[in-house]
Amino acid sequence: MGWTYFKRYRMEIDLQNRVLEEPAVPEGYTFLPWQPDLLDIHARVKHISFRGEIDANVFPCFLDESSCRRLMLAIVRKPGFLPQATWLAVFRGQSSDDGVCEYCGTIQGILDPNTGIGSIQNVGVTPAHRNRGVGRGLLYRALKGFQQAGAPRVFLEVTAENEGAIRLYQRVGFIITQTVYKVAEFPAPR
Repeated sequence: MGWTYFKRYRMEIDLQNRVLEEPAVPEGYTFLPWQPDLLDIHARVKHISFRGEIDANVFPCFLDESSCRRLMLAIVRKPGFLPQATWLAVFRGQSSDDGVCEYCGTIQGILDPNTGIGSIQNVGVTPAHRNRGVGRGLLYRALKGFQQAGAPRVFLEVTAENEGAIRLYQRVGFIITQTVYKVAEFPAPR
């Protein structure tokens, strides 16, 4: 086994005195607030969103659905888990009578009980639903939940190679505040 380092950015947004503008909801999509009976769906969407991405190399728990379920359980059991910053995106199709219902995005939030600072755990959008405004809709709802809970700031971490996500976060108002490195173990080349 060998080791490699992944460059990641800590990005933050100041929520004090910030007016969050709700983006238009993409046609055919809705957003569901956290409910405990949605835990398995959040885990499945997290797995589908990250399994083929670089973050699955950084965080091997994204490689299978059962590990994503354990991760979701750990998140919701943390002190400060913030249900109002935890959302699920659903695609219901272009018309309400076509019967389509596809879960396609997830976000989770934790409010540090000591500092009151929020942290976004994961923003995942399944590949077929990217670049449609789903991620922006999830971020808005999570940030609104943090703001209602009184969080002065919210941070997240993103792998530096994930340029699309970084652009989205910057458009929403996040700024890079720190560069960090995450070590990951890889099989040695043969």
